[in-house]
Amino acid sequence: MPVRVKGWSSRSGLAKVDLYTRGTVHLIVWVGVLGLTLLLLGRPVRGDGQLVLVVTASLLALAEGVLCGRLARHAMDAYLGQGQVPRRLVSWAAAVTAGATTAVVVLAATADLTGLLPTMLAAALAPFLAVHSLLVSNRTTTLIQLVVLVVVCGMVSLTGRTADEVLFTVVTTGFANGWMAFTARWSMWVLAVMWKLREARDVQARLAVAEERLRFGRDLHDVMGRNLAVIALKSELAVQLARRGRPEAVDQMTEVQRIAQESQREVRDVVRGYREADLSVELAGAWGVLAAAGISCTVRSGDAELPVGVQSALGWVVREATTNVLRHGDARRCTISLRTADDTVVLVVENDGAAEAAAGTPGSGLAGLRERLSAVDGTLEAGPARGGRFRLTARVPLGQQAGQDMEEAV
Repeated sequence: MPVRVKGWSSRSGLAKVDLYTRGTVHLIVWVGVLGLTLLLLGRPVRGDGQLVLVVTASLLALAEGVLCGRLARHAMDAYLGQGQVPRRLVSWAAAVTAGATTAVVVLAATADLTGLLPTMLAAALAPFLAVHSLLVSNRTTTLIQLVVLVVVCGMVSLTGRTADEVLFTVVTTGFANGWMAFTARWSMWVLAVMWKLREARDVQARLAVAEERLRFGRDLHDVMGRNLAVIALKSELAVQLARRGRPEAVDQMTEVQRIAQESQREVRDVVRGYREADLSVELAGAWGVLAAAGISCTVRSGDAELPVGVQSALGWVVREATTNVLRHGDARRCTISLRTADDTVVLVVENDGAAEAAAGTPGSGLAGLRERLSAVDGTLEAGPARGGRFRLTARVPLGQQAGQDMEEAV
């Protein structure tokens, strides 16, 4: 089965930031590795240095790229709380980085690397130090950077360079490594904040569903609690009267029957009120919920009076569409329009940042909406639109539904 690679425009905002951030960290790794390799194979180093050292340092640099690339993938997942980093991988990456750095210093002692040594040391150390900064705290990162600079200062001093050259090399290397570590950690912090915002939005949607369930449970308890208690008491009284041969037992059971029938009617009213959604209320609620979530929402609704059945069905469409906008994709704008044309009411909900959700498998929510709309001879269309948008369109004919409501009224 061929693997489909998503283009940049078809990704959601969070997916774009995630891809950009991960690419930035991997770019830091491979820019350092390839930069060091090119410097080692260049004419100044290759001509003056020993061939064995050049080849060894190049191989160590490539091995560092492979190990630090794998370490970067695990480190980013661990930073986001989505996995753990193998300790053995950290040890191997640190050892290979130390080997590549040592090889560069040895080359500096045997070849003329004037002007190239600071860049080569920064390129050798940056991949591991930048990735490792994602695994520890800022204080630990600063301490490690200082320790590495002290070690580098001692190693460069052994190559016979002057104090000014050693100072320049240490400052340049420290600044480059510090900046790369800061870039990697800051980029991942921004990505982590966006992931938390996404999780908060999902929690908000789940809380809205839970609140509705609690409301329904509370209403059902208020209706059934008292009636069931009365039924239980009157049934117990009827049993006692029947055992004594009292004719009042029949009256008590008649009362039980009446209360049971009344309870059945009240429960039916509660369920009907729960299942039937008021369209105007749902439109206002959708605007409020989306605005609270930081999504710019525009609602355009006409003044036409719609039949009760049509309002209920379209109200559920608005409710489900709002939930999908909150839970899927990374929407910034949403438009809800309601219009009537040719005896057909058309409801369109369109939002951006939902291409990723639109490409997935349709959920049970859309199937439930189609069932509700089919009861009023309506149809539902949902799918991606131009510009990475997602559009949901519901159409309900008014002629037959209006006639049914008139018949029910009569």
